[in-house]
Amino acid sequence: MPVVPPPAVPPSAPVPVVLAGARGHGRWHLANLRRLQEAGLVELAGICEPAPLTEEEFGGPLPEQSADLGALLDTTGAQAAVICTPIPTHTDLALTAARRGAHLLLEKPPAPSYAEFRRMADGVAEAEVACQIGFQSLGSHAVPAIRELVAQDAIGEVTGVGGAGAWVRDEEYFRRSPWAGRRRLDGADVVDGALTNPLAHAVATALALGDCTRAEDVTGIETELARANDIEADDTSCVRVTTAAGRRITVAATLCAERPGEPYVVVHGTRGRITFWYKQDRVLLQRAGHGPEEYDHGRTDLLENLLDHLRTGAALLVPPETTGAFMRVVEAIRRAPDPAALPGTAWQRIAAERRRVVPGVDALVTAAADTLSLYSELGAPWAPATRRSLEGVSTR
Repeated sequence: MPVVPPPAVPPSAPVPVVLAGARGHGRWHLANLRRLQEAGLVELAGICEPAPLTEEEFGGPLPEQSADLGALLDTTGAQAAVICTPIPTHTDLALTAARRGAHLLLEKPPAPSYAEFRRMADGVAEAEVACQIGFQSLGSHAVPAIRELVAQDAIGEVTGVGGAGAWVRDEEYFRRSPWAGRRRLDGADVVDGALTNPLAHAVATALALGDCTRAEDVTGIETELARANDIEADDTSCVRVTTAAGRRITVAATLCAERPGEPYVVVHGTRGRITFWYKQDRVLLQRAGHGPEEYDHGRTDLLENLLDHLRTGAALLVPPETTGAFMRVVEAIRRAPDPAALPGTAWQRIAAERRRVVPGVDALVTAAADTLSLYSELGAPWAPATRRSLEGVSTR
């Protein structure tokens, strides 16, 4: 029997929402749902977790709970679902919700492979439900503001886009869950690397500002994947995308920084540059003949945007089709050779902080974003063996 989608959302009634995945990063979504519930926009109707939350964990009386998302949607009648679960589960859970007519906020990365992404996106479209992908940086008002600066010729012709993320993660970070730091688990793709998960926003934001959002906007991808930690996935890596417009987009990332830094994206032009610290919604415009100009912007919460879309028809900020280029990058990383283990001479362990550091990597990350170069082209002695070119790879 076909599932009938829920009725249109009344303008003033709170939308019943279930949260799948309330621990880990899901705690952020739980706090956001509480904020929106206090504002009268949503009702937290249920929580889906394999092991139920306790009242102490939740911080008060619990809503309905179940380990079965479909059953929870059936019993609560929820009209929307927030999915913040392990990467390999995203597609099946999204389709479980979509087939019941529930609209979606799906955490990034949306899927571990391009094939799984297409299965999810096509299934959601067939079910005629709304789906927002959780790249919160793309809700920043800085994104359209930067596009407007480019359209006004503030920095001349755009020559490329760089992204930089130098983060610190201790060894416990890679033991936080069975899938952390894995490329595969029990035969299923995970692809939990620096560029595809913790610093995925740098990649998605760089692609968006380079006008490369759809899968067909990508004509070539080069990757360099390495790891200092004892994991399967990459913790120090870079990617360069060639776009159909002939631009280069290079993003460099590490979880083994000497010092933690704010990740950013920089748009290079023939007469200047625009730097965007996407976690801070802060923009710096530098151009010939002018002093530096700095701007602070607001941000639209992606769940609020989804609710606005359901109530008023407002455009979704991050529908699945605008993450096709990002998923091409995920696919390139998935298909690349396993990340090269850095030699012991290339990293150090800080015992007091229980983490590994790659000396000099902070400067390499910055230089890659500045010059649109890969680590090997910048002279990193450990990089050449990690290079992999995937020019013109089909997404089919």
